Amino acid sequence: MPAGEPLWAHSFDTALGRCGVVWSERGIVASLLPDASPARLVRRHPTARLVDELPPHIAHAVDGIRALLAGEARDLGDIVLDERGIPEFRRQVHALTRAIPPGQTRTYGEIATALGQPGAARAVGRAEGDNPFPPIVPCHRVMGAGGEPTGFSAPGGVETKRRMLLIEARAVGQLAGDQQPLF
Repeated sequence: MPAGEPLWAHSFDTALGRCGVVWSERGIVASLLPDASPARLVRRHPTARLVDELPPHIAHAVDGIRALLAGEARDLGDIVLDERGIPEFRRQVHALTRAIPPGQTRTYGEIATALGQPGAARAVGRAEGDNPFPPIVPCHRVMGAGGEPTGFSAPGGVETKRRMLLIEARAVGQLAGDQQPLF
């Protein structure tokens, strides 16, 4: 991202806690999962101006994130990202991760194989761990080799990943008979 380019930020409440988005004129630069206080947004993106009024495409993104975290089966694939400055390999990982539908998962190895680099599971894991766009790029849907949730860098770690997967499983009807409370 060019130095001096204007950035804006907004934090908002969701079913999992306070989240946030940062954007440029080209698209979303970052999204933050729970614990996205205004102070945290400013620390991570010091040039961003905090705003309450949102352009329509950002309001759409915020509404989609809220709905997904509240238990709706939402596809956030139409949200425009500003991936300037992100290496090509990570962009490819993001694209494949965005293609995973709610209620489904893939392993780091499956993503690596889909990229034509079957030995790159750890590199995929690092790319997912550095994902600046959760849950727009749904890295919570990518598992370790045994299909178990591993390595989630958002606040709450793997437990947050499990909660997000449970929310999505219920939203797509995989747990229709399960009446345990979400929170």
